[in-house]
Amino acid sequence: MFGGLCFMLNGNIVAGTSKHGLLVRVGKDRQADALARPGAKPMSMTGRPMEGYVFVDPPPSDDHSLRDWLDLAVVFVQTLPPKLPKSTPRRTRTK
Repeated sequence: MFGGLCFMLNGNIVAGTSKHGLLVRVGKDRQADALARPGAKPMSMTGRPMEGYVFVDPPPSDDHSLRDWLDLAVVFVQTLPPKLPKSTPRRTRTK
């Protein structure tokens, strides 16, 4: 999806990495605050903005900054209901 690593909590995305930077899920209510931080940009996929997500580019270069971003994401994701793993449909045998 992102061409990098994806970090999940209870089946919900928290953050991800790609060649474009760090993707962080902050929620719609905290997006404006997140975008006010250095390096934060609106997230878009195929030209459409994705509310509740921001890109951080360049990604945080120190542990403290990275932890701040991840803490912000985890606080939001903990408010979401857990997602159950999707079951794969069984194949039916044909003759």
